[in-house]
Amino acid sequence: MIVAIDGPAGAGKSTVARAVARALGFTYLDSGAMYRCVALLVTENGGEPAQVADKATIELGERVLLDGRDVTDAIRAPAVAEAASRVSADLGVRLALVRKQQALLREGDWVAEGRDIGTVVCPDAEVKVFLTASPEVRARRRAEELGGDAGTVLREQALRDAQDSSREHSPLVLAPGAVELDTTGLGVDEVVERIVAMVREATS
Repeated sequence: MIVAIDGPAGAGKSTVARAVARALGFTYLDSGAMYRCVALLVTENGGEPAQVADKATIELGERVLLDGRDVTDAIRAPAVAEAASRVSADLGVRLALVRKQQALLREGDWVAEGRDIGTVVCPDAEVKVFLTASPEVRARRRAEELGGDAGTVLREQALRDAQDSSREHSPLVLAPGAVELDTTGLGVDEVVERIVAMVREATS
């Protein structure tokens, strides 16, 4: 079974998806980490992003391994996040990583999160959720996570939202059949409970 969780930056996707996976005993797939890995490689070594994405060996788990190197912390740097938004607009990169994601999701039970899981990677997912929150709350969450200034994050976030929602390939949109869940006034536990309930209902 696949639970697809999409949404913009700061909506709580990673935290919620990890917790839902733990609650259900499913495996967690962080698609954003894969784009960050490609961005890190391109930032460090240059090269054609699509070719870099195709050749990269990315292992996801408690730690993120890129060609055998632990890059869990390195891919969270603000510069890498910014570069990830750029490389994710590259069709070749998206096609390469979607192939890798679909290969992973072919077997087992997964909670997969990103920006195009329910629309492109796994449109047949049994449960599809679109997490969102007010721009201010999302910016505050990101600032706390990154140790940055909320005002700066809010401005950068607006730019990234515009890029993600207007890009030609796999734009960030609500997938058909997805449930939109606004997390603005909700705690993580409440959000997790609601999604777990959706999964239970879908499997009953």
